[in-house]
Amino acid sequence: IRKGDVVWAPYRRDPLWPALSIRALSVDDVLPSHCTTDLIEAFEAAIQYLNKRGLPRVRRVVLIPGDGIGPEISKSVQEIFEAAKTPVEWDPVDVTPVKGRDGVFRIPARCIELMHTNKVGLKGPLETPIGKGHRSLNLAVRKEFNLYANVRPCRSLEGHKTLYDNVDVVTIRENTEGEYSGIEHEIVPGVVQSIKLITEDASRRVAKYAFEYARQNSRKCVTAVHKANIMRMSDGLFLHICREQASQYPDIKFKESYLDTVCLNMVQDPSQYDVLVMPNLYGDILSDLCAGSGTCSSFTADVCARIRNMD
Repeated sequence: IRKGDVVWAPYRRDPLWPALSIRALSVDDVLPSHCTTDLIEAFEAAIQYLNKRGLPRVRRVVLIPGDGIGPEISKSVQEIFEAAKTPVEWDPVDVTPVKGRDGVFRIPARCIELMHTNKVGLKGPLETPIGKGHRSLNLAVRKEFNLYANVRPCRSLEGHKTLYDNVDVVTIRENTEGEYSGIEHEIVPGVVQSIKLITEDASRRVAKYAFEYARQNSRKCVTAVHKANIMRMSDGLFLHICREQASQYPDIKFKESYLDTVCLNMVQDPSQYDVLVMPNLYGDILSDLCAGSGTCSSFTADVCARIRNMD
């Protein structure tokens, strides 16, 4: 949390501490730092920040425990919040799909209403049955609230042995379309078609977000990750839009690289990357590669953009 010239970074002390918790307090400026100020001191500063802005000291947050290990993770996060005396009250909700009158399964209305009211939510992992024809609940949540940018900072953890000690990468993944658009069907028995959707508008807003993020967080370079050499129209459009946006940010260096090249370089020398922006599927895979290289297996602090701006 940045307040003036002083920076608090509680999640540097504990890898289980999510940057999203800072968002829950309506503190807008979250920066990675090597600072090791005590967690409680950080929250005291956050509360002072809220008071100055006239915001409520207690913030209601929607809690979606999730499936599998999700409830266990969510419980641990609640315990951390309680120990830190965080001014948060939880509204647990069940997102098990409910069948409507039209026969379509949807997220329960109460969950949608609470998210619009609270504007802040903490979600555990949601499982989609494989081969059952169910639409991904994660995809449904992202579509419902237009969570278009999945931001995952990944950096080496002090005191934690990893493959590299110089990782400081942020992956920014377009979160609403691409191969995860949820558009697939069976043409004939044994033949299934899945459609990759790339639009100019979605590509532009995530590219703009990446450059704005880089500028606001003192990052020096944005790299567009793509496979336009193979998917010339879809990834070609995404890359074209990234180039257009890059021209509007002369202070930020712009690079472009094939997905397979980035994967190769990440396991050889991850320090050469700063901010990576890419379509949906690439970001899902590459962010886990980054996590395994610099933090611990499958751990990244994950923030979805736009959730604070729901009306």
